[in-house]
Amino acid sequence: MPFPQVTEADRAAFWRDGYVVKSGFFDAEEIGLLQQAIAQDEGIRSHVVALKDSLGGSTELALWNHPGDDLFGAFARCERMVDGAERLLGGEVYHYHSKLTMKRPRAGGAWDWHQDYGYWYNNGCLYPDMLSVAIAVDRATRENGCLQMIRGSHKLGRIDHGRVGGQTGADMERVNQALERMPRDYMEMAPGDVCFFHANTLHASEQNKSEHSRNVMLCCYNAAWNDPYKAHHHPGYTRLERVADDRIKAMGLTLDAGHRAFFDPERDETVEAKTQPEGTAAR
Repeated sequence: MPFPQVTEADRAAFWRDGYVVKSGFFDAEEIGLLQQAIAQDEGIRSHVVALKDSLGGSTELALWNHPGDDLFGAFARCERMVDGAERLLGGEVYHYHSKLTMKRPRAGGAWDWHQDYGYWYNNGCLYPDMLSVAIAVDRATRENGCLQMIRGSHKLGRIDHGRVGGQTGADMERVNQALERMPRDYMEMAPGDVCFFHANTLHASEQNKSEHSRNVMLCCYNAAWNDPYKAHHHPGYTRLERVADDRIKAMGLTLDAGHRAFFDPERDETVEAKTQPEGTAAR
């Protein structure tokens, strides 16, 4: 059975709306492995940071720059993801970073309105030729704080950003005007669904008020021609070695063997992971 692919129709939707959702992009077995990996990976547990929102809640975040040869790396490097990003952006991409955002039941905080390029502009990326792919690890609903997108907002260009609680958020005067003129879409997704969205698409998510967790893995890609003009905490162009789509299941529950370096946004520095010894795999 062929793996899902991003199509030309998806490309048209992406550039019209600023995002495109692909249902069933990863199957139940693949997502089951990812759920287990999140629960068992010692590096993630050791390097989770809690970022406060404007209402005082907090969301847990773990972020790393380079995809390794483990299960998390297989998701970011698999052909359907990389080929999809390249079809949407129109050429070669490289891995900019991956992250997990984790909202605990009745406790997970919100993400205030922002554009990803609102962050990345200051990293030396001249063009907004970048995108993110949100992978639903758990079922995402309005009740547990699913992603929200302002449809077509990528056409607004970059909006000024500033500090909002412990996060960086977009100028709310502009956001409120956009909300009056453009539709707000709720990205309710089943586990395995993904949303590709443009770096200038305004998005947010509310606090988790449900009894269920809402975990999302995001893989971010930059166009190869958009190599940052200055060094920053996310990498410059690094050739991305993609892997076959069946690599995820072949990899199984193999976790990083101590090579993944995490970025701590509160300390603004990269820190080494504390994971299991070389050559081991969690089961």
